[in-house]
Amino acid sequence: MTPALQVRSATVRYGEVLALDDVTLTVERGDICALIGMNGSGKSTLFKTIMGVIAPDAGTVTIDGMTPAVARRSGAVAYVPQAEDIDWTFPLSVREVVMMGRYGRQGFLRRPRPADRAAVDEALARVDLDDLQHRQIGNLSGGQRKRAFVARALAQEAGVLLLDEPFAGVDLRSQAAITALLRDEATSGSTVLISTHDLQSVPQLADQAVLLQNRVLAQGQPDEVMTPSSLIRIFGLDPLGDGSR
Repeated sequence: MTPALQVRSATVRYGEVLALDDVTLTVERGDICALIGMNGSGKSTLFKTIMGVIAPDAGTVTIDGMTPAVARRSGAVAYVPQAEDIDWTFPLSVREVVMMGRYGRQGFLRRPRPADRAAVDEALARVDLDDLQHRQIGNLSGGQRKRAFVARALAQEAGVLLLDEPFAGVDLRSQAAITALLRDEATSGSTVLISTHDLQSVPQLADQAVLLQNRVLAQGQPDEVMTPSSLIRIFGLDPLGDGSR
């Protein structure tokens, strides 16, 4: 069976800077994979390469056997970006943001059908934002904003979900809600690639982990990959805080 997500020997350069160096990884259907690395390790570049926003200088990406462009047009992949990549002043309501996840299923005029409205209603309810659906997106808290964009991904009904630092700046309630939603999606057969700095949550959240430092240093089950020596190699300290060496 074709893997849900496959990156083969992807290399990306920004001028003289090598952002991704021969990166290869595979995520199977129904798995949650945590992408771990410092800022500048290439995590966001990898997400943009998978989405087809950046064309790799070498290597290939397939999503359910499709190129990123085809997968994006068909709605097979959904992306939750970092908060820094979003204009929070844009005059869109929470519901309008979530409805954007249905655009690929609507016609040229973007007229919501009953099925679109029902999908948005369900997604808003799952992230507990139905009471705030008419509020301007920038007037939400950090956790609520992130849940709104998770709802957009859920409304899209994509088989592959990419989340770039979804736990950054969110409250514990939102983190727990997002974690539960992702586990539910994986149980239903969706595939999730998530970057996170919250190392403590990875063993409970993810089926596998990838250590990235512009190239893949390790990929496997979290307890096999996230050893103290491996994490010290990436972060230069003991991020689990147990003093192990």
